[in-house]
Amino acid sequence: MAPGRPATIYDVAARANLSIATVSRVLQGTGPVSEKARAQVGQAAAELNYMPLRAARSLAVQRHEAHGLVLPDLSGPFYGDLLMGYERWAGAHGQSVVLTVTQGNADPRRSVRDLAGRVDGIVVHGNALERSTIQELHKAGVPLVLVAHPPLTGCDSVRTESASSAERLTSRLLDHGRQQLVFVGDPASSYDVSERYAGFAAALRSRGKAVGEPLRVPLTEESGKQVAEKVLATDNRPDGLVCANDELALAVLTTLRAAGIAVPDDVVVTGWDDVMAARYVSPGLTTVRQPMAELGRLAAQRLHERVTGERSRARNDVLATELVLRDSCGTSGAIQQ
Repeated sequence: MAPGRPATIYDVAARANLSIATVSRVLQGTGPVSEKARAQVGQAAAELNYMPLRAARSLAVQRHEAHGLVLPDLSGPFYGDLLMGYERWAGAHGQSVVLTVTQGNADPRRSVRDLAGRVDGIVVHGNALERSTIQELHKAGVPLVLVAHPPLTGCDSVRTESASSAERLTSRLLDHGRQQLVFVGDPASSYDVSERYAGFAAALRSRGKAVGEPLRVPLTEESGKQVAEKVLATDNRPDGLVCANDELALAVLTTLRAAGIAVPDDVVVTGWDDVMAARYVSPGLTTVRQPMAELGRLAAQRLHERVTGERSRARNDVLATELVLRDSCGTSGAIQQ
């Protein structure tokens, strides 16, 4: 077997010292085979990182494409827009989508290896899979598109711009007199959040200000309430909270206001995503709008290109974001990035 080449059924047969027919029966689950042969094939396939790729089979018999979409979670409005964009493009082009969620999955690596045998290619969002598992899929020849993930050699990636937008948002708050800003969200939780914190930190450093540790919390409504309660309990309150997503920000904003804290006069609050509620809460939430439906649409298109062989060279797409200024930071309007 040549270095770097994906393993084939012939390689598995050679490693297991069995016939192609026997290995095929084991892998396809058809016909009688001994437990010893099953174990030999399983061990050989694992050692060679062999995955039975549906792409080759489907093209040979002209089946319609099936895409695997691997997400870390489905909670919150963020994933709804992403899925809508993906499904619309896939449906219009005769493709089916198989969805896998890794949160709470005891063995996501095994689930995704099984998925690879049922679909033509896979889209992985954010931190749904460990890097080592993604590299295994790539090495096995599975067409891959990474969404909201650091670029990986040989794989397509689609993401939205974060660092520059976060820097511009933070700079605007500093320009309007805010002196004590705190970033809310855990940069270690995802690539996107780490980029937002990097932009936040860059704005502070450009003005000679110290960069404080972020409040490392999950991007959930409950965490937002807890952050607001923590702020209420301290004597040295920040005058601005730059939240890593709208779910956090909306919970922070409403909890502070319910306790009598004026937003934005006492504390400014900003979010990220521009979910529908951001437009209707009072005061309106300043945020950064991501083109989530377009992100999903483009991911589906890029995977189709790789599955069909229309394009062999990997590409990295970065979509623009839009700074949306509303009353939670004392101003309104929108600035295109």
